[in-house]
Amino acid sequence: MRTAVTTLEERDNPYALSHLDALESEGVHIFREVAGEFERPVILFSGGKDSIVMLHLALKAFAPAPVPFTLLHVDTGHNFPEVLEYRDRVVAQHGLRLHVAEVQEFIDRGELRERPDGTRNPLQTVPLLKAIETNRFDAVFGGGRRDEEKARAKERVFSLRDEFGGWDPRRQRPELWQLYNGRHAPGEHVRVFPLSNWTELDVWQYIAREKIELPAIYYAHEREVFSRSGMWLAPGEWGGPGDDERVELRKVRYRTVGDMSCTGAVDSDADSIEKVIAEIAASRLTERGATRADDKLSEAAMEDRKREGYF
Repeated sequence: MRTAVTTLEERDNPYALSHLDALESEGVHIFREVAGEFERPVILFSGGKDSIVMLHLALKAFAPAPVPFTLLHVDTGHNFPEVLEYRDRVVAQHGLRLHVAEVQEFIDRGELRERPDGTRNPLQTVPLLKAIETNRFDAVFGGGRRDEEKARAKERVFSLRDEFGGWDPRRQRPELWQLYNGRHAPGEHVRVFPLSNWTELDVWQYIAREKIELPAIYYAHEREVFSRSGMWLAPGEWGGPGDDERVELRKVRYRTVGDMSCTGAVDSDADSIEKVIAEIAASRLTERGATRADDKLSEAAMEDRKREGYF
C-alpha cells in the first residue's frame, strides 16, 4: 500500500514539490483566486525585488493571456533612477498598464507637507488610499513577507482594510487549508500578499532559478554614500547629506529598495546572484531591520502605519 507524502523533503518521490515549487504554486493559486473573487484588483509595483517576483508569478498565473490587472506605483519623487528605469522598461516589455500616484502632486496641492527629516516614505499612504478610492480597486496585491517585520508577521494573506484603508489586527480572518475569504463591505478593500510565506532567501533562490532580471543596485557596485544613524545613505535632492556628513565612495549593494532618504545600503562584495545568496544565508538581520530608517522611528512604526493604511 502506497503511503502519503508528508513532507516536501521526500525527494525520492517524483511527485513531491520542492519548497520553491510549493511557494510558486501557492502564489499562482492566490492570483487566480483573486481574479475569480474580485472585480478591480491592482498590483503594487515599485521595481523592487519582491514586486518583481510578484509580477513574475502573475505572468505565470495567466499565461499565455496577459495579466488582467493594472499596476500601481506610489512615487515619492525620491526613488532610485535605476529602479524607475527598470519599472518603465518592464511595463513596456509586457504591455502592462501602469498607474503612478505621485507624492509631489499632493505636496503641491497642500494635501501633504514635507517632513523635517526629508523622507517621503511615510507620505505614501495618502496617495495610495486616494488611488484606491478613485479607481475603485477592491483588491490590492502587495509584496510584503512575514519574515520582514513583526507587524507583517501578524498579517494574513487576505488582509481586510476598512473604509479608511486602516488595518485592524482583531478583524483578521482564519485561513485554514488555503481557503481565503475576500468578502468586504462597500468602501472596504482587501490587501493580498502572495509572498507572505516566503523568506528573503526564498526570494533570491527563486530569482536565481527563474533567471529574473533585477535593477543593478541589488548587486555590489561603487556608489557615493554618507553615514547617518548607522546606515549608508545615498546623496540626493531629498536633503542629504548634512553639513557634518562626509560623502565617500564605497562598494555597496541594496537588500531592499524604497525612498532614497530612508533606504540604506550595506557594504558588500556580492556582485553576482550566487554571492548574494551566500551573503543572505549568513546574515542574522532582516533586510528591513538592517536598512530601513522608516522602521526605526519607533518600536511599532510599521504597525502604526498599517493602521493608517500603509502597505
